[in-house]
This record gives sequence, structure tokens and C-alpha cells, in this order.
Amino acid sequence: MRDDRVLAAVRDLAPALRERAAEAEALRRVPASSVEELARAGFFRLLQPSAYGGFAADPAVFHAAVKEIAKACGATGWGAAVLGVHPWHVALFDPRAQEEVWGEDRSARICSSYAPTGTVTPVDGGFRLSGRWRFSSGCDHAQWALLSGLVADGEGRPVDMRTFLVPRSEYRIDDVWDTVGLRGTGSNDLVIEDVFVPEHRTLGYGPMSALTCPGHRRNPEPLYRLPYAVVFTTTISTAIVGIAEGAYEDHVATARRRSQISPGQRVAEDPFAQVRLARAASDIDAAWLQLTRNMGEMYALARSGAELPMELRVRARRDQVRATERAVAAVDLLMENTGGSALRSGDHVLQRAWRDVHTGRGQAANDAERALVLFGRHALGLDVQDPML
Repeated sequence: MRDDRVLAAVRDLAPALRERAAEAEALRRVPASSVEELARAGFFRLLQPSAYGGFAADPAVFHAAVKEIAKACGATGWGAAVLGVHPWHVALFDPRAQEEVWGEDRSARICSSYAPTGTVTPVDGGFRLSGRWRFSSGCDHAQWALLSGLVADGEGRPVDMRTFLVPRSEYRIDDVWDTVGLRGTGSNDLVIEDVFVPEHRTLGYGPMSALTCPGHRRNPEPLYRLPYAVVFTTTISTAIVGIAEGAYEDHVATARRRSQISPGQRVAEDPFAQVRLARAASDIDAAWLQLTRNMGEMYALARSGAELPMELRVRARRDQVRATERAVAAVDLLMENTGGSALRSGDHVLQRAWRDVHTGRGQAANDAERALVLFGRHALGLDVQDPML
């Protein structure tokens, strides 16, 4: 299958991506060569609709590819995950918007900033946008942006939240990304000054949650009958789990080679180190197994045309934030195993992973308490209303 060929091609790229990890940190963005190689491998077409040359693939293939990239380089995995999931989102928009994005250039890429920080003003035929949208990962490699904003009524009260699709010519990138972790993601600010966005290039969160989007007419594949909240948040957690798995594999290989920690005892023979390794490996496995189980069940229901029950939606969000927590905990255990050597300045794989997972934990999709309370309310028979379901 072509999806499997893409996954194999991504795995073949892993050594080169790993070698460029330090370069990504120095550049503070994913190297252009890495993005272009992933594009040639077909990665960015996995979730793109078949009507525009994409594969409309099983999300399991996409998430497996994200994990492989993140294992090699955390920043590249994060950036690729975000750029790679946006074709799925655009496929839900009005067909006219899809045509504007891919009609002339099927390789066009889309970045995003989903925090509704800008100003949205309703006008005839659409909306006017102004303001600053932060944390747009991979924006240097994109030709369009998805920007969320709150729509208010005549008295200034928020009544709707929408995502607005804006071309690169109508926003500027403010290079402000200088962080401890995920340095190579290029998550800069996007600035807009009074830009008109037509109605057909907007999409509310309500239709995405209800699975009644205008893009469904153009793209009938089951991939696009999944909830936005689950697809996007699972993608974010997958990148973090991939970073943790890459850190684990590197740490195990290093520990097998390391010299003695005390007279007569090698690092690999330390029973306390062995226990921490076991705990870390279990956390990573549990995170991945739950992520793939939930997405697999949801995709199977979408393929059959069945309704996606709230029980599954809240469980998927529960396990998604727990996957991130487990991945972070696993990397912390590996750092305990490594000792002071990982804290020195320099190109240290585990230290970079430690910085990356803790930075990724701060993404809004990983707000554990906010997601876990949804599961708890549903389990107790209480009403659950949230745009991130």
C-alpha cells in the first residue's frame, strides 16, 4: 500500500533527521532540507484529501510516522506533526477554501495558531482580523495559516469560536521563538493588520464537534468523520511519546557502553538503574498502546458509518493527556539514571529530549486537569459540553 511506502520512506529518513537535530536547535526552526525530504516522502499528503492528490490515510499510519520522526529529532517531529495534521483540518472547510489552498499547488502547507488571541470583527461577507497569534510551529515552511478567534455579538459577548484560513501574503512572521525546549520548531508569532477573511474560509468548532462540516461533501472518506479534538490532541501527544521513545533507545544503548559507576560494577549492572528503565519503558508502552487503541476504535466506527459515542471521546481525551504525562515521567526517570553528565552544555540527546518533552507538556492540548474532568463528569452521569471533544 502507498501509505506503508510513506511510512517506510520516513523511517529511511530518520538517520538524517537525527544528524540535523543540533542544526534545528541552532536555527530555531526545522531545517528546510528536512521539510523537503519529508515532503518528497509523501508525509504531508497522508491526511490530505484524495481530491487534491492526498492519501486520506488511516490515521494510524500518520501517527506511526510522526512517532518515527520525533524519535529521530523531537523538534522536527513536533513541527512535522503540526504541519502534517493541518491538511485534515482544511479538508473540513468549504470546498471553495480547499480549492484556494490546493487548486494550483497541491503541495501547499498550512501552519496554525489556535489560541483565540486576535480580534475578530464581523462584516458583510465575512470577518476582519487583526492582532498577534503566538506559537505557530513550522510557520516558515507554510503558505497558509489557520487562526482561531472568538466572534462576539453586538454587545461584545463571545457567541462563537471559529478558525480562519489566511494566506501567507496577508500576515507577517515575527521571529520571537527562543526557548529552552523544542527550540527547533520555529514556533513564531503571526501578526495580522486588518485583513478580510471571507465567510467560506472560516469554520466553527461546533460543526467540527458535531461532524457536520461543509467539507464533508467534497471529501467522503471516513478519515474526515473524526472529531477535531481527538485527531489534533492525539497528534500532539504522539510527538511527545516519540521523543520519549527515542530518548529511551538512546539511553539504553549508551548505558550498555558506559564505564563503571563504582569499583567492580558497570552501569548496566546497577539494579536501581534497571528498575528505572523498566518503569520508563512501561510508561512509554502504555502511552502508545492507549493512543493507538482509541484512535483505532474511533476510525473503525467512522469507516462503518456508526456514531462516535461520548464515552469514547472522553476516554480518548483522558488517555491522550495521560500519554503525555507518562512520556514526561519516563524521560524524567531516564534523566535520574544518567546523572550529571546529561546536564552539561552540549549536544546531549537525553538532555534535549528532557527539555523538549517538558516544553511540549505546556501545550494547551496537554492541560491534564481540563481534559480529565471531562471523563470524570461523564463517568458520574453529568453533562459534558466542551469544544475540545
